[in-house]
Amino acid sequence: MKDPYQVLGVAKTASADDIKKAYRKLAKALHPDLHPGNAKKSEQFSEVSAAYDFLSDADKRARYDRGEIDASGAATQPRGSYYSQAGRGDAGRKYQSRFKMDDMFSGDDIFSDLFGRGGRAGGGGVFQGEDMNYTLPVGFREAALGTKKTVRLASGKTLDLTIPPGTTDGQKLRLKGQGQPGERGAAAGDAFVEIRVEADALFTRKGNDIHSEVKVPLRDAVLGGSISVETLDGAVSMKVPKGTNSGATLRLKGKGIPAPKGGERGDQFVRLLISLPDDEGLRRALEDWAKQDAK
Repeated sequence: MKDPYQVLGVAKTASADDIKKAYRKLAKALHPDLHPGNAKKSEQFSEVSAAYDFLSDADKRARYDRGEIDASGAATQPRGSYYSQAGRGDAGRKYQSRFKMDDMFSGDDIFSDLFGRGGRAGGGGVFQGEDMNYTLPVGFREAALGTKKTVRLASGKTLDLTIPPGTTDGQKLRLKGQGQPGERGAAAGDAFVEIRVEADALFTRKGNDIHSEVKVPLRDAVLGGSISVETLDGAVSMKVPKGTNSGATLRLKGKGIPAPKGGERGDQFVRLLISLPDDEGLRRALEDWAKQDAK
């Protein structure tokens, strides 16, 4: 048997964890189920497995490092000794018979983690496809009310993706089975699309409520009136109470973000900003009013 350290590609000072990691990497790459009919790969896999079995035994490793045994587990003796040659042969045959593939696979927890219990591999070392991640920009109103978008996958395939009403920034949508294909008939991975909601010039979102600002003519603020306000559903008329101050906020019930799964819709809060007209007559009237108020 070759030097087990060389077989695994690790130094003699490697920790048990480093040896385990090296074995997992090589076993995954060389497993015979991934290389059917390739005798060389099968032989390399057997060597890697035997090397790990040897070095994972703390007592054997220590004795090997001290030069007391060789890589087959036989005691080292002066060259030409009958005991040495017999020991080598017996140990080698015992080692080969003990290290049958079926026995090793049924009892090797590390191998089971790689090709079964890990959750990403099917039976017999067949690996499920990798998941893929994408980012999709969506307009504020599209995310709020829901829409459909076309997504181009890495494979070149395009899919129509439904953006549900009330979608939030950073929310991920799953496309089952649209990731990388699996090996040898195993299930494909999934595609995850992260939504990036673009900022809007009029609206900001807080929970399921939205906030906006609108300019109000001085006349309507003083005397009361109706103004046009933009909502997610289009423009609506909103009444402004008499004597409204700049910065006052009015509520439009049910004009916010639709709640997921058909819940109650949020509201829209409109902040009023009084707009002063450029009117000479108004200025004179205010000047006269100021003089009277000062008396």
